[in-house]
Amino acid sequence: MNKFWLLLTILFVTSLQAQTASDTLNILNLLEKESRTWRSGDVAGHAECWQERPYNKIWVNRGGGELLDIPASMIIHPSDEMIGQGGQAYLSNIQMNIFGDRAWVNHDEVSVNIEGKEAYTHELRLLEKVEGVWKLVGQSLYPYELTEKKTDTTSYVNLVDITTKQIETVHIADRHMEAPNWHKDNYLLLNSYGRLEKIDLETRELSMVPTGSLTALNNDHGLSPNQDQLVLSNFEKLGSTMEELESSLYIVDVAGGEPQKVSTDKICFWHGWSPDGNTLAYTGYKKGNLDVYTIPVTGGKAKRLTKTEGLDDGPEYSPDGKYIYFNSYRSGHMQIWRMAPDGSKPEQLTFDKYSNWFPHISPDNQWMVYISYIEDQKQQHLFGEKVKLRLMNLETKEITDLTSVFYGGQGTINVPSWSPDSKRVAFVSYSIGN
Repeated sequence: MNKFWLLLTILFVTSLQAQTASDTLNILNLLEKESRTWRSGDVAGHAECWQERPYNKIWVNRGGGELLDIPASMIIHPSDEMIGQGGQAYLSNIQMNIFGDRAWVNHDEVSVNIEGKEAYTHELRLLEKVEGVWKLVGQSLYPYELTEKKTDTTSYVNLVDITTKQIETVHIADRHMEAPNWHKDNYLLLNSYGRLEKIDLETRELSMVPTGSLTALNNDHGLSPNQDQLVLSNFEKLGSTMEELESSLYIVDVAGGEPQKVSTDKICFWHGWSPDGNTLAYTGYKKGNLDVYTIPVTGGKAKRLTKTEGLDDGPEYSPDGKYIYFNSYRSGHMQIWRMAPDGSKPEQLTFDKYSNWFPHISPDNQWMVYISYIEDQKQQHLFGEKVKLRLMNLETKEITDLTSVFYGGQGTINVPSWSPDSKRVAFVSYSIGN
């Protein structure tokens, strides 16, 4: 073979490999979109994932010889009762074969509904490339049961893109994990059973963060503005009522070590660090009421910022230092508010039927993400409820759903979890034993 033909061959093979890699990614994105739009109730977006053909086939094998032949129109043009039920799906064991403009994908799927219950299926998906875009044309589903019943909680650590709403699951653990912080060095910090753990987002490796004598950490932890320090909230004493609890604030190096105590009040739950690095904002409990307080990072006298009846919680500084955002029950319903750093000029930002908690402001100061309980929770933010993440444009005040409804609540997004580039948010969803 002469050099000319050898070069053409190399270019052809390289191009083919690149095309195959691109097709693989596009197909995976399509499957994620199909699942996401089905669960969120995006009828138009879901229809975009399919191509109507005379030979469309959707089979569900129920076992025992029962095979359901579902009309494709029911999936491509579903009724309102079928679509938009929330939940999340996780794909695994993916096998793919691409041959020209056709492909098949074989995978396992775990679906978690908004009650936290799991369902398991083996799935075969058939696809065609139509005018350069991959579309689904058929699928076969085979539900199955686990050989051993799951009796514990499973935690799914997720990243959601605020533009595409695509969700990437970076870690799955058969135990309770909570409250991710996103460090600029591309790792997440999470609480699990009173200890702090680290997930490397490149390698997906999990490791412990040494916190010295503190082994009863709650899920209110966070990073300093330059991300070289951590603030920790630690239970000094547990109890069934607020009067029996004791929780203090500590500062420690981000790599770990022996923490230094900051707070002097009996009950403190951290939520915000001022952009200049000098002040901590926390929720404190005194005389039967939870309010927003601030305290110097070096310790000293705390300052009370809110004095209204009802819970004030989740105080977080905006990156420009102009506001403290928080959630408050002062109107008789849990909503998102903001105020000046000295506690003056309170302003309500949400006015809907949801119970809204834990506002987190993007590093570029353009967005606010928060968690909404679908059902009124009064002044509680419990684990194991129907929730979704919502996104507010801080300039226009427009609010959109960032996720469909899923099973979560306490632990999902208690602390700041934005990516450093303001493009994604980390959160935790859950499933429970069946």
